[in-house]
Amino acid sequence: MPRSAAVPKRPVHNPGKEERSRDAARAVQDYQTAKRVIDAKTARLRALRLTKEAADALEQKSLKAAKGHH
Repeated sequence: MPRSAAVPKRPVHNPGKEERSRDAARAVQDYQTAKRVIDAKTARLRALRLTKEAADALEQKSLKAAKGHH
């Protein structure tokens, strides 16, 4: 039996691999943070749009009602 087969391999310390792993985790975190910011902006803009659409509809209804009474 060869000696290398009997001795378990020790894990090789690979600082480059650890750095890539940290970079990947940081990239995922950055992506998730950016997504939360975009989602918050989208929700705010949607609320503004719906408010404006409701106000416009109310104004149109008021104009039609006023026009009909003349």
